[in-house]
Amino acid sequence: MWHWSLQYCTRPANPTRFLERVPPSRINRHPSVKLIEALRIYGEDRTALPRRDVHLICGLTPLHLETFLGAELQQRAMSEAVAIRIGLFGDLAGNLERAITDGATSAAVVVEWSDLDARLGWRTAAGWVPEALSDIGESVGTSLRRIVAGVQALTDAGALVAVSMPTLPLPPVSFEPGYLAGRFVTRLQALVADATEQLTSLQYSRVLDRQRVDMLSPLSERADPRSDLATGFPYRNAHAALLGGLLADAMLPPAAKKGLITDLDDTLWRGILGDVGVEGIACTLDRDAQVHAIYQQCLVSLGASGVLLAVASKNDPELVAHALAHDDVVAGAELFFPLEVHWRPKSGSIDAILQSWNIGADSIVFVDDNPLELAEVQARFPAVECLLFPKDDPAAVVALVRRLRDLFGKTQIHDEDRLRLESLRAAASLRETTSDRTVDLDEFLASTKAELRFDFSAEAADARALELVNKTNQFNLNGRRLTDAEWQTHLADPDAFVLAASYADRFGKLGKIAVLAGRRSPDAVYVTTWVMSCRAFSRRIEFQCLRVLFDQFGSSQAVIDFVPTARNGPLQEFLGGLLDEPLPPAPLVISRQQIDARTPALHHTIRIFTGVIGA
Repeated sequence: MWHWSLQYCTRPANPTRFLERVPPSRINRHPSVKLIEALRIYGEDRTALPRRDVHLICGLTPLHLETFLGAELQQRAMSEAVAIRIGLFGDLAGNLERAITDGATSAAVVVEWSDLDARLGWRTAAGWVPEALSDIGESVGTSLRRIVAGVQALTDAGALVAVSMPTLPLPPVSFEPGYLAGRFVTRLQALVADATEQLTSLQYSRVLDRQRVDMLSPLSERADPRSDLATGFPYRNAHAALLGGLLADAMLPPAAKKGLITDLDDTLWRGILGDVGVEGIACTLDRDAQVHAIYQQCLVSLGASGVLLAVASKNDPELVAHALAHDDVVAGAELFFPLEVHWRPKSGSIDAILQSWNIGADSIVFVDDNPLELAEVQARFPAVECLLFPKDDPAAVVALVRRLRDLFGKTQIHDEDRLRLESLRAAASLRETTSDRTVDLDEFLASTKAELRFDFSAEAADARALELVNKTNQFNLNGRRLTDAEWQTHLADPDAFVLAASYADRFGKLGKIAVLAGRRSPDAVYVTTWVMSCRAFSRRIEFQCLRVLFDQFGSSQAVIDFVPTARNGPLQEFLGGLLDEPLPPAPLVISRQQIDARTPALHHTIRIFTGVIGA
């Protein structure tokens, strides 16, 4: 399994870090390792660990690119020994096809102009005559189609493929002057752009953003002609390090953050609300506060993609309510939950929000314009990503917005993402209602008119199901993460099953909130994966999941591959309650009789969709 951890910025323990001015040019710079360090990391003896093969598919001599990619991946996959597999020089398309035959589960494809036509490389330069331009264009188109087909074949088999399209300058092949956008060069760029669009449409294909590469590696500083001509390795070390880091990010991205907590004064808007009043705050261009409007637009976009947003502000609650309703404020009150507005320390607000969201501190970002507030929160919650809002530096605000997009970015948005805020409000309403001890819990749960849809069909194993498996911690059977290829291998097993549960009640829809996966056998059902979103806690859904599993397969017992982790306490508590004894080592065996004896009253309307995977 892949296990990785990535921090873009080293966070010093010293609170004065927030008092320092960070040049905007450094905020988004990728922290690539130096060659000597990469050699050490990739060269360490890890023969005792399970091996993970990663195919580096290119036509150039990989040399230091292999080292940088291997080191970057190894730092993210600490529990495995990363081994980079390379192919033949000058045969990218052939290497791609051989990786398909070898059954590659993860690959990095690095394309340069010489891979599309040998005449476009310095080492193989030839045929630079006007009559050859049309033929070169046809050749480039053919090569790109072959590469797209190869990547698609890999992704169709469940492999995750990171792709870098040409990053080196084209040689002056055309007769047109290089300072003009000539037809030949423009045509080649259009062919690459079309192929890139096709690659980005593939589910498991991740293409490096050309604009980000351009920002971090100046075009004039990428190529090393001496190395290219002598060895076939065309990159300067800095560019190779950058590509290695970005490809590793694409293959093993850091877990996306889940929630953003923002300050208000001099952050969401310009001005101190208590001093200038509602009419005195500003977030528009004509009042020299456009950076705040940009930040608000960013928050609205994040909220629309499922990011949780909350407010932590030392302020007067009534004034804040009026300010958030002001016409100039795009990010209004409806965008945030909860609103922690009072005069107590910000760290207390963060604590309350974390409890309301029921997520860990390492899943959130806190943005404030005051370095001391950031330091106070950081001291209590070291795992929180604390970012300064640089209200007087537009370039730094633009860099901050890019940073937030990276931290919260995802390759696709599911319906459940858009339901997240609504479900949190519903959960808060449920907690407030049941906090009154005069309310009978069974009576309340019955009044929610809850509906559970259990889906055993092929749709149950969609991308949302795998995302839930890989991001859930608290109700997680064993903490294992699955790659796309491993998920596809499981689904190909004729005895495999995947059960997905979706939930709705009178408070709103939660969408897909639980996934169970495993294998069927004549004597038992084996559960190897079981996760449930924290949004579904306290609704007795976990009992219903096991009952439906027993009913569907007619089994008398379930063998559960449970492994305790530092974060799956809620699941440990649930299983301990079923067994009424200390949890034994894995696997756990739970009988139908135990479930029937321990299950409380259930008030869900059940809908079951079959068409079991593998049947």
